[in-house]
Amino acid sequence: MKKIFVSMSVAFVLVFSLLAAGVMADNHTAKLRVVHASPDAPAVDVYVNGDLTLEEVPFKADSGYLDVPAGTHNVEVFAAGTEYAEGEAVLQADLTVEAGKAYTVAAANTLDSLEFVVAEDSMEVTEGKAKIRVGHLSPDAPAVDVGIIGGDALFSGAEFPAITDYAEVDAGTYDLEIRLPDGTQVLPLEGTELAAGTVYSVFAVNTVDSLEVLALVDYEMAASPDGMPTTGLGTPEQSQTNWMLMIAAMAAVLAGGGVVLRKRFQN
Repeated sequence: MKKIFVSMSVAFVLVFSLLAAGVMADNHTAKLRVVHASPDAPAVDVYVNGDLTLEEVPFKADSGYLDVPAGTHNVEVFAAGTEYAEGEAVLQADLTVEAGKAYTVAAANTLDSLEFVVAEDSMEVTEGKAKIRVGHLSPDAPAVDVGIIGGDALFSGAEFPAITDYAEVDAGTYDLEIRLPDGTQVLPLEGTELAAGTVYSVFAVNTVDSLEVLALVDYEMAASPDGMPTTGLGTPEQSQTNWMLMIAAMAAVLAGGGVVLRKRFQN
């Protein structure tokens, strides 16, 4: 298997809202997905260009892909329920997105060291193949390899915080593991099904003693005739051994209060 050096990352599900009607997505918008991956951060409110866009975003939630206007947007994160005040955000950045492209944005690290990590997502895959990348979003975990259990590494030396390049592989079911470079297993991922024509991002989150995996679908060839990525929790064909770990975690999170979209981007 192809070995790719890994740098990884992730974090807050900051959700951005849908573009106002009348703007053609292919010419004027980008796809943007955000993930809350800071293990000790509370739920947050997210402001985009000064407007409240998300409310009470919890750890491990992801937005799915949303259309946003191409260009640069000021994104600010506050503890949920905090009154907005310019310059008082716990995390702030100007994020630039290009029309026709897709991105994942993460607010990563621990609460006292929050940072945004931005990665461009793939919108293509060879017919009959699958693509996968990993993100190392566990702030206290050492560098790790991801590969076949007892076999070759698909990604080597992944360090916090970064997201790897994609590796294209044959579609099929793999017994994967996250392991230390000396071969010590950190987290087994047996029965991971990678469907043909599908692109995946797999993010390791939480602290090293409670490591979890969030598995998202970036793109599905059959489901996306317009060539744009699909929304992120996966397909029925995915492994119920691993993908359902994320769904169960999301259900538990959302049961306590989910993400609320409050406003749209303005032109």
